[in-house]
Amino acid sequence: MAGIYIHIPFCKQACHYCDFHFSTNLKTMEDIVDMIKRELLLRKDYLLSSPVETIYFGGGTPSLLQPKMIESILELIQNEYSCEWKELTLEANPDDLNPSSLASWKSLGIDRLSLGIQSFNSDVLKFYNRAHTSEESIQAIDKARKMGFEKFSLDLIYGFPYKDHSIWEQDLSRAIQIDPGHISSYALTIEPKTALGNWEKKGKFSPADEDFIADQFEMLQSRMEDANYIQYEISNFAKEDQYAIHNSNYWKSTPYLGVGPSAHSFDGKSRGANPRSNTSYIKSLKENEIPTVHERLSREDNLNEYILTGLRTIWGIDLDRIKNQYQFDLRNQKSSVLNQMNQEGWLIWKDNHLSLSKSGKLLADSIAEALFI
Repeated sequence: MAGIYIHIPFCKQACHYCDFHFSTNLKTMEDIVDMIKRELLLRKDYLLSSPVETIYFGGGTPSLLQPKMIESILELIQNEYSCEWKELTLEANPDDLNPSSLASWKSLGIDRLSLGIQSFNSDVLKFYNRAHTSEESIQAIDKARKMGFEKFSLDLIYGFPYKDHSIWEQDLSRAIQIDPGHISSYALTIEPKTALGNWEKKGKFSPADEDFIADQFEMLQSRMEDANYIQYEISNFAKEDQYAIHNSNYWKSTPYLGVGPSAHSFDGKSRGANPRSNTSYIKSLKENEIPTVHERLSREDNLNEYILTGLRTIWGIDLDRIKNQYQFDLRNQKSSVLNQMNQEGWLIWKDNHLSLSKSGKLLADSIAEALFI
């Protein structure tokens, strides 16, 4: 099985924290859609005829696309690829949800909406320069449910610097009350080339300290558990039957094709990256050239990536798979490190699978790095 990720590089306005590739100039949207379709045609052998079971429209803001554009992309995939669709996700901003757009998405087969809520607090949304209001955040899923949608994910950001945790507590309470079935939550990260990065450099903004952010992550874990949401990946919580199939396949090293500016691909042996430039992307494909730069992965690269992504999930890493597939006995080769982590209470062992405890998830990246070869 395989998936296709489609990057739509357009937004109404720039969020102050965002470092993803996007443009607020919508004039080239039609060209980009045409080139995405051309890339899909040129790269249709990339997945080696593996059935496509998931499609994910990400960005940027895919909900800015005209329905006929989404329809043309889906029709091409259906005609040119082997398809066994299990999940079609569209990222959307709450202000783009209206009866007309929702009805169109539903008719096209979109069965899962990933909503960029970020916060239910008006002041926080203004600070982030989000295009939607707190009212639209609260009403978003209700509107979609009335149009027949059943599968949702909400994005929330924690770590907003404030005198206490009250804003985050209110965001969590509101999200749990709405009960979307899936919640993705990420710490506010200050990237150098963003507005927040510039403000920090000029001394106009101070991010929250690590302890404050860690406290909010632990609050997130606790509140989600109390609401019967499973932390199936470090940043992702869901009811038992509502894990994101597409994203889960990323973490399980399932091949996927990424199309559009800045999109990444993985075929099991190498990674590919498209340019972070709409102009370069359009120019290459108009000349029928695939703009992807490939990086061949070594045995060590593949193993380290498996450790990094696997430890982030509820499934953990399979020590037998590591031994058989990568010829590396992790338990023996990293025995001293594993013993120390066991003593700290960071690890969970089950049927020769290794995963992280609640406290271990706070240190996921550093634990993975310590186990790299």
